[in-house]
Amino acid sequence: MNSPALFREIKHALKQNLLPGIILQLFALAIVWLYFYQPSSQVMFETIAQLKVQYGWRYTFVATALFGGLIPFLYLYRIRALPQLPISKLVAFYLLFWGIKGVEVDFFYQLQGYWFGYDNTFATIAKKTAMDQFVYSAMWAAPSITICYLWLENNFSYKKTLIAANKTFFTTTLPSVIISNWLVWIPAVSIIYTMPANLQIPLFNLVLCFWVLMLTALSKR
Repeated sequence: MNSPALFREIKHALKQNLLPGIILQLFALAIVWLYFYQPSSQVMFETIAQLKVQYGWRYTFVATALFGGLIPFLYLYRIRALPQLPISKLVAFYLLFWGIKGVEVDFFYQLQGYWFGYDNTFATIAKKTAMDQFVYSAMWAAPSITICYLWLENNFSYKKTLIAANKTFFTTTLPSVIISNWLVWIPAVSIIYTMPANLQIPLFNLVLCFWVLMLTALSKR
């Protein structure tokens, strides 16, 4: 492993992610505060929870495609930071990728509930956060998202993607993505897991959208 290069990537990630990460946590905490301490907000939360119950994974697919895919796509389109590909292909990628990823996260949250329960005690939240970030995220979610976006950046060419997924990618880029992901999402998912089961995905979607938009605004790419 190229340690100096990895440390530089992590330092860059820390510099870029620190302020957005803090803002993100405050945003998530504000949502949780509204739910638990503002009775007037209960109608809104109950409506969202009922939609989640009624439509299940279909709600998750549409909502995550919207918040993780369409809204960031529109912003990237506005600032002209999209890859040079046909718009139809880009829209299809953003909607389908994030819709499918949302359903995946939804099923993972349900599995976590089956394993550890849905109470919001410190022990339960700690177990879910550890499983989420050090197993699911580190071994699957972050690598799969990074590789899919590498495929996008290489114009959906499998050959170019395989070439780009070289030793540096696996020893420097991917570890730095996983570590920077921990810096932001460990506190974020800890907050998400305090919410009732049917409101965890809606809060995840809001955090995801807010996070992607902030990173896009910072990096402009």
